[in-house]
Amino acid sequence: MDSFLISEIPVPTASGPGSLRVGHARMDDEHDDFLGLVQALLSAPDTELIASLDQLIAHASAHFAQEDTWMCELEFPARKCHMDEHAAVLRSANGVRRRTAAGDLHSARLFARELDSWFAPHVQHLDSALATWICKSNFDARPFVFHPPMRARPISAGA
Repeated sequence: MDSFLISEIPVPTASGPGSLRVGHARMDDEHDDFLGLVQALLSAPDTELIASLDQLIAHASAHFAQEDTWMCELEFPARKCHMDEHAAVLRSANGVRRRTAAGDLHSARLFARELDSWFAPHVQHLDSALATWICKSNFDARPFVFHPPMRARPISAGA
């Protein structure tokens, strides 16, 4: 039976640190931290849920504020849409915080799952465009992201 190689193309997801890169070191590091905090919220015991949510909100608030500052300083064309999305996430986070404090623990876990789903497209579309704008504005260049080599695995023809 004939066999050939097929490349496994990694599909970016918000599955963990290092899974999403935009080519801006600070942004990439903060994205890794964000994903770690989302995962921590998903796995936090009930007694630590509010503390975990508070850490996530604090991190997101600081990170979004930094991105918002960059967008305003560099007159990023899509800043209104991007900043509106940040504000919506923080409004939701604060609402979930109030519900969780009132005893609705399910809201925090549901919010974490939704954040995990929201994050990859946000990074891939909005943050990657911002990283490109920052590099273009500051260095007349584009960000470059090193990806691990793609693995190839043999598969049988007709499989």
